[in-house]
Amino acid sequence: MNIPTPFKSLLIPALLAAVLLPSSAMAQASAASPAKSIAVTPDNAVMLTVFLKHDQSRPLGELKAQLAKQEFHKVFPPAGVEVVSWNITMGIGQVVVLRLPASRLAEVNLAIENTAWGAYQTEFFPTYDFMPIAQREQAQARNTGTAQ
Repeated sequence: MNIPTPFKSLLIPALLAAVLLPSSAMAQASAASPAKSIAVTPDNAVMLTVFLKHDQSRPLGELKAQLAKQEFHKVFPPAGVEVVSWNITMGIGQVVVLRLPASRLAEVNLAIENTAWGAYQTEFFPTYDFMPIAQREQAQARNTGTAQ
């Protein structure tokens, strides 16, 4: 997989922080930093695909009540985090793609832990926007007759 250089330097530390830091350390780091004011730029942006898998053993009304009680829609996504897409995948649940500064990853994680757990099983996949790369490769291939 070809990851653009600006993303390589951000992706590994963000993934390590998400995996290695306990929740309490993330909460302290999130509360202590002014990360909310950081704007997304090409050199600090990460995309995060979040799978919110429905608990199919419980009725939808019960799940919605739990999400309301836990203030899910009030907290997720955190203010200033861009929602790229938010789709229902029948039989699975919701798939949300976010774009955010890498420094806000812990904040997004805490929003999920504090408000979605119990109603959803969650999975996270760091991603990046491949469209510009794919378009460039297609243009090169069409202009030269071979892929680069």
